[in-house]
Amino acid sequence: MKIERILTRIYDPRSPNDPRRDPDVNNIVSSSVDICCFEISPKGIEMLWRTVPKISNRILLCLSEDICSQVLSFCNSKSIKEGVCIHSPIIKLGLQDELFLNNNLLSLYAKCFGLEHARHFFDEMLYKDVVSWAGMLSAYVRQGNHEEALELFDFMKTYGQYPNEFTLSSVLRSCSALKEFNQGTQIQAYMIKTGFESSPVLGSSLINLYSKCNCFEEAYKIFTCVNNRDIVTWTTMMSSFVQAQNWSQALLFFSDMIKAGVPPNEYTFVKLIEASISLGSACGKLIHAQLIRWGVELNLVLKTALVGMYSKCGRMEDALKVSNQTSEFDVFLWTTIINGFNQNLKFRDAIAAFREMMISGVVANNYTYSTILNACSSILALELGKQIHSQVIMAGLENDASVGNALVDVYMKSPHMIEDALRAFKGITSPNVISWTSLIAGLAAHGLEQDSFQAFYQMQLVGEQPNSFTLSSILGACGNINSLTQTRKLHGYIIKTKANDDIVVGNALVDVYGRLGMVDDAWGVISMMNRRDAITYTCLATRINQMGYHEMALNVITHMHDDSVKIDEFSLAGFLSASAGLGAMELGKQLQCFSVKSGLGSWISVSNSLVDLYGKCGCIQDARRAFKEISEPDVVSWNGLMHGFASNGHISSSLSAFEDMRLAGVKPDPITFLLVLFACSHGGLIDLGLEYFKSMTETHGVTPQLDHYVCLVDLLGRAGRLEEANGVIETMPFQPDALIYKTLLGACKLHGNIPLGEDMARRGLELDPSDTAFYVLLANMYDDCGRSDLGGQTRRMMRESGLKKNPGQSWMEIKNTVHLFTAGDITHPLVDEVLKEEISSSI
Repeated sequence: MKIERILTRIYDPRSPNDPRRDPDVNNIVSSSVDICCFEISPKGIEMLWRTVPKISNRILLCLSEDICSQVLSFCNSKSIKEGVCIHSPIIKLGLQDELFLNNNLLSLYAKCFGLEHARHFFDEMLYKDVVSWAGMLSAYVRQGNHEEALELFDFMKTYGQYPNEFTLSSVLRSCSALKEFNQGTQIQAYMIKTGFESSPVLGSSLINLYSKCNCFEEAYKIFTCVNNRDIVTWTTMMSSFVQAQNWSQALLFFSDMIKAGVPPNEYTFVKLIEASISLGSACGKLIHAQLIRWGVELNLVLKTALVGMYSKCGRMEDALKVSNQTSEFDVFLWTTIINGFNQNLKFRDAIAAFREMMISGVVANNYTYSTILNACSSILALELGKQIHSQVIMAGLENDASVGNALVDVYMKSPHMIEDALRAFKGITSPNVISWTSLIAGLAAHGLEQDSFQAFYQMQLVGEQPNSFTLSSILGACGNINSLTQTRKLHGYIIKTKANDDIVVGNALVDVYGRLGMVDDAWGVISMMNRRDAITYTCLATRINQMGYHEMALNVITHMHDDSVKIDEFSLAGFLSASAGLGAMELGKQLQCFSVKSGLGSWISVSNSLVDLYGKCGCIQDARRAFKEISEPDVVSWNGLMHGFASNGHISSSLSAFEDMRLAGVKPDPITFLLVLFACSHGGLIDLGLEYFKSMTETHGVTPQLDHYVCLVDLLGRAGRLEEANGVIETMPFQPDALIYKTLLGACKLHGNIPLGEDMARRGLELDPSDTAFYVLLANMYDDCGRSDLGGQTRRMMRESGLKKNPGQSWMEIKNTVHLFTAGDITHPLVDEVLKEEISSSI
């Protein structure tokens, strides 16, 4: 705006009695064309100041004050910082104590130069009215300095000023932000005393206060007491329902607002969109339609809210359509799009969107960087994560907590980048609970349990209290090292801090006790939990199943039913696995029927368990059929099929499945090669097995583990190449365990190599003196070689050591019931029936 317009507004020739109808003013205005061409700037204001003294003294102060007021008002409305240059002319004109000018200057200082300059000017003001105090309070609230705002309000009352409704509104906003309920109710009492209780402005502020303090019924009562409710009041009340997660009530409230004749605005629809996320995409579409119907402009705020809603409902195509309806994009919209791709597991699309944002010139903020780093972490794009880290450093955001947390998570995904993760953690200025949890979980995942415990204790020393996910992570570390002592300590801490009320913590306790084999303790935790879900029972059933107690694992189904907890895809997969362990075909079929009926059969975890079930039960055709019904088999699917073939003697089919898997583009994992080596070993395919072992590293990038060397020893041992097998043990990059010695001892028994067998038995017993298998294999080897005396002596040594061979056990399904039979036990009620069936089948 030109100064010419300001002067023109001040000089009104249509008012004959205006004292400014002075010949001097006319001459000044007409001769100051050059001055009027200047925009508001330090130079323009200085020239204006030089012009003002030329006006006659009779109207000098009147005109000067008006000019200064006009300049300040305009600069205030546009937040033009050059407007403070008028401060100097104000002082020179002797107007420094004019309250109206000072209030305008105070507002301008606060908007353009921050709270420190504004507060300094405020303290220097000789006269202050309620507008002055309200302006300073509003500045504090806008900047989020709520504690200072409340302190200033107390000082204002001491000063003897009576607050107006705008002052009270600012104070209530600070009370809401700090959840200062008591002080907020004191303000409300003052409002009632001074007759402000029906003000829509203050009513909205009170509703917000009570909502933030979770007093939703009281918030609604205040709403009903407000006269002339405007859109702000209605939207604030609607926001209260959303905060209370009463989504349906928020939508009904919107209907009431329309019936009351109050048209919605963009902020109303933002709250409605937030409510619709939990009610599904159909509700979201309905709100979107209402937005269009009411003709509300699709600005960036609304567009971002809609994109977020469609993303969370899994409709990324609709989210992208909305984002492209207008050309406006900012960093918040781009971040929402990238996060939407992440939520829908489209991590590469998220990375592509980030690149597009950078090309468009939009500068990423800390949330953008943390979101894209999460995408890198999910697909193990560690090199890209490093590149983004360099951008973070250039942007000066490496100390930000959200970015630092994401960097820790990225680097913790690789065992070779733990030092980078630690550096990223140390670079965070104020690590929060998420920072510490990421560090603790990452250390535990890489086998650094002691470091994980140390970080957990250090976290508490610095005053950061662990949340449910922190406790879940540290309990997982206890399970990794089978530390009952640490588990007991943590359990005590959890009870002391009442964290056991959280279902996440309860589930973690159930899981760790299950891993430690303490089933009774796990059940004890379950009985003490306020609420249980499918994860609770899945953790327990999985651990029991891993211990080999398959029937006990299946009994968990009954407890879930009694607790009204529905079986989900993960628990169903676990129960199918238990059925496979028992060889319970009929029960497995019943579970398969349930999967079809409940719609869980489409989950790949359930389909993989069915392949495993039928394979272990010897039903190869059913296993093949279950495999073919999987639309996109993963490595677990192929492994299950290969195991089914190999364990039932279909060696060539198992190896063919491996080649089909490679052709399908599925990358084999370490378990795949265990199965391949197992098939080659039992099929006598020695050279082929050696080729596969060699190809693990050279072709497929899979590093052989100790289990693979055990399979290799078994492969060579079965073929009688005992010295080669022994050479594998001597040269492998691992310390031998008892199993690998036991494997070669079995091969020595098979081929009658007593010296090497004795050496394997000696080494194995040094590692595990309580393993009776070494004594049994050694004794049987002596018997097979005609040295029964040594065999008897070996068995006597075993008895003298207090060891006893565990009897063999087997399960048999009879009339839909699985029965356990133990070798030498003739007390089972069905033993005669089984023997008769065995004799008749042999005849």
